[in-house]
Amino acid sequence: MSENLHTFTDANFDQDVLKSATPAIVDFWAEWCGPCKMLIPIVEDLAREYDGKVKIGKLNVDENPSSASRYGVTSIPTVLFIKNGKIADQQIGLLTKNALKAKIDRLLA
Repeated sequence: MSENLHTFTDANFDQDVLKSATPAIVDFWAEWCGPCKMLIPIVEDLAREYDGKVKIGKLNVDENPSSASRYGVTSIPTVLFIKNGKIADQQIGLLTKNALKAKIDRLLA
């Protein structure tokens, strides 16, 4: 995975996502999820492209069930767009890179 792509966990979620000085994008995924695997290269590209502007990372729902439960994630992939500790947008299912970029750009506007 890209060095710009963060790994979010139940243990670091509050500090690394909710208290982040920059907006955060959290990709909830699992190893067994086909669409989640298709999203990996897109999320890695976006993490490089938006480095320093947005904190982008992945959270494995099987290894971190508390965060998934806390945000009502029942389908994956689910992507949360978090700004100032609050959910600004949410996407369930696979999206194209351009569609995700548009959501990130709106988050930064």
